[in-house]
Amino acid sequence: MGPSKHDRSIISGQTSTRHQRLNEALNLGTRLYGGDKARKWQCMDIAIQRHVVHSIAAFLDSVSGDKLHHPLLKASAADIIAALVWILQSNKGSMLSKAANVTVKLVSLLPKSILQLDALDLINPLSSLLSANQTEVAISCAAALNLILTNLSMKSAKEVWDVLEKTESVSQVISNLRSFSECMMPFEHFQQMALLLSTILWWWPPSRFSVWSDAKLMEDLNDMLIKRDVYHKVAVLKLYSAVALCGNGAKKLLEGGEALLEQMVQCMDNSYPYSVRIEAFRLAQCLAINEQKCLQMMSLSCQPIIKAIISGMCDWSSHSRKVTNDQMSLLVEACRLALITRWAGEHHIYFWKQGIDKILLDLLLEKFHNQSYDDSMSLEEQIVIAKEGLNANYLLFLRSYVWDILGWLAIHCGEDFNPETEFHFDILIACACLTFVEAIQKWHKIYENDIAGTFTSESATRAVLMMIYSPCKYIASKARFILSETLKPKGLEYLNILLRFLNNLSSGNFAIPDKLQIIIYLMGFICYSGLEEYEVWIIKQKGVKTLFSFVKWCLSSHFQVERLSFAPHLHNMFHEKICCSSSREWEGKDILLLYSLLGLAELIKHSGCVGDNLDRIAGKNTLAHIESELVSKLQDICNDNCTPGVQWYAAYVLSYFGFYGFPSKLMKRIGKAINDKDSADLQFVLTNGECFSVHGVVLAIQCPSLLPPEGLLPSEVTSDDSSVTGSMEVSKEFQKDIRLSAHVDHQALVMLLEYIYFGYLQAEEELGKKLRTLAKRCNLQPLLQMLCRKRPNWGIAFPSPDLSAALGPSGHRFSKCSVWGRYKNLSVS
Repeated sequence: MGPSKHDRSIISGQTSTRHQRLNEALNLGTRLYGGDKARKWQCMDIAIQRHVVHSIAAFLDSVSGDKLHHPLLKASAADIIAALVWILQSNKGSMLSKAANVTVKLVSLLPKSILQLDALDLINPLSSLLSANQTEVAISCAAALNLILTNLSMKSAKEVWDVLEKTESVSQVISNLRSFSECMMPFEHFQQMALLLSTILWWWPPSRFSVWSDAKLMEDLNDMLIKRDVYHKVAVLKLYSAVALCGNGAKKLLEGGEALLEQMVQCMDNSYPYSVRIEAFRLAQCLAINEQKCLQMMSLSCQPIIKAIISGMCDWSSHSRKVTNDQMSLLVEACRLALITRWAGEHHIYFWKQGIDKILLDLLLEKFHNQSYDDSMSLEEQIVIAKEGLNANYLLFLRSYVWDILGWLAIHCGEDFNPETEFHFDILIACACLTFVEAIQKWHKIYENDIAGTFTSESATRAVLMMIYSPCKYIASKARFILSETLKPKGLEYLNILLRFLNNLSSGNFAIPDKLQIIIYLMGFICYSGLEEYEVWIIKQKGVKTLFSFVKWCLSSHFQVERLSFAPHLHNMFHEKICCSSSREWEGKDILLLYSLLGLAELIKHSGCVGDNLDRIAGKNTLAHIESELVSKLQDICNDNCTPGVQWYAAYVLSYFGFYGFPSKLMKRIGKAINDKDSADLQFVLTNGECFSVHGVVLAIQCPSLLPPEGLLPSEVTSDDSSVTGSMEVSKEFQKDIRLSAHVDHQALVMLLEYIYFGYLQAEEELGKKLRTLAKRCNLQPLLQMLCRKRPNWGIAFPSPDLSAALGPSGHRFSKCSVWGRYKNLSVS
């Protein structure tokens, strides 16, 4: 097949001649067309093969770098590939090197569409030659294969992996890498093999085990990272990142302790080229792919990593104000790594110590760090500075990262935290509030004309929400005050828009709008719910009923939204390739439910407590009408497989109706044992002689602090022919008494046991106060938090019974003692 008439008219004479000679050379062999229209070429004559390779090389030289000739290349690609496949498979030593080099040039010139289709025929011969005795041939084949795999389409992945497995490509590349480290071969040899292996690991999770489990290879790679030049470091860092895509691989890397992390942090330093620094930041992102891995990495090298992140985020400030492409890439990777602030931990302390608030401000406002401002300036002046800075549209591609980092820092702050420089943080809050108000005020205009601005608005609105509901008194109070001032004079008008929108949506009065509009309007309403001056109005307008109707709408329509679907800055190229790593997102696909429950809790908390008598009566009446249905829905949410954040807030809202704890299907099953006295092996004895039979195994998984010091379970029957009844009888025979102090209230103990067996309890306010002391003495922190109606800590795991605690050692027995000293402090006074 040749080029079209138009294409021929723009082809130079030299290219046309070389193309003609190429066709003549190919005609010397035998061209075959399979039933699937696949092209094949055959020729056993080495001289003809040499002539064909020479003709292909000459033709590629003439079209290289000239896009006008690409149509001619496309038209000839299938025939060229067919010839190269035959020549490479012939494995004639004198021809392989030249043919392999020509193949590298060909695949570097071919457009992606051809690489994803015709070039797949090259994978078998190229992967078969990775073990070639001629090193140059193996290197060229690795380079060509890497180019093809880099442009691979998902639908071809399985077919290609089957070929790579058949040719044992991974083990061969590993063998080559080992030999390179031993023989000190040229860098290009190591680089091509390392890049190919990285690409294979990236695409196919089954390939990763053979790499991270190879102790010798991992040792060699570590030596290269330490001893070799910067170009070796890039290749090793890429390979490490690919290994870390496997949870077990990341674990293996972190088992290396501080040594690897020290090298990684060193590679982030500004003394290294951008290519090295960027790969080091990407490796850190892979190692911190979930909360467990992140905290493990932080435990080994917290302060140095935070310093490196801060350095990367302010790298541009040491240069001219014009940010280069390399600097942009580095800034993005540093900001992505800074998103580890999503998880609570010691690293937050170091972010604040390193002045993260000032760094974020410098990324938002172009000339802020060069200006001298009076720290005592009024809020109005601060808002003017923030507005002018935002309107300059500086580093727009980083704004979503800035807002997310700010929000995470706020939501994980301690109650008594105060930023070192309040002025910087106040300007940051003002910037976020201005962006939030603009999102509400001009939604349609933003959405139609500025998609990127819309995504940024979501992040800013979320940051405002997290600051308003921050556990930190300073941040929460400042955010509420600044937002209230920013909303003037049209705050109530905007609130009315949000309320009508949510009412119409949950009542089905209009078609479901864009999910981004839903999330921004919902978050906006929740932000308003946290502002004192708007609470009375919202409650009078039945805001509680509005949010409850929205919750029901989400549940009934199964309308789920995951933040990744509308926050492009969170799309990390690594996340979709992870294996052997399980983590349950706290928000996940239930963010609409999570935010609405957060707002519901806030409004219920103040219903009947704010405004005049009529307002309080209105609030109580609204709750009375929906209480029964609301409680039922919330219990269903706790029992359902919702995300931890939603379950926590459902339990939190339930606490305002006298239900304390964490209902679950598992605990409902365990709770059936509460009346099974025959199998009970422990007995709580009050001072009046009243007894409560309990099961040690249930205490072990729910409240181990109530167990005797010496053990968890009485003797277990280990005989193979023992029946269940026999086991129960033995347990009953060894039933032990635990005598409790006179300060332990009978009713409180009954309720506590109900919680231990069922996972939750129902109690009036007065009894709840007695239970607080008992829960505190028994170290039942989650229950205590609900009894005190404290807002859940963001990101904390939803309580569930620790069933592993039930697997006690065989033959363990309780000691024959009455427990006086340990439990005499279980007082409710």
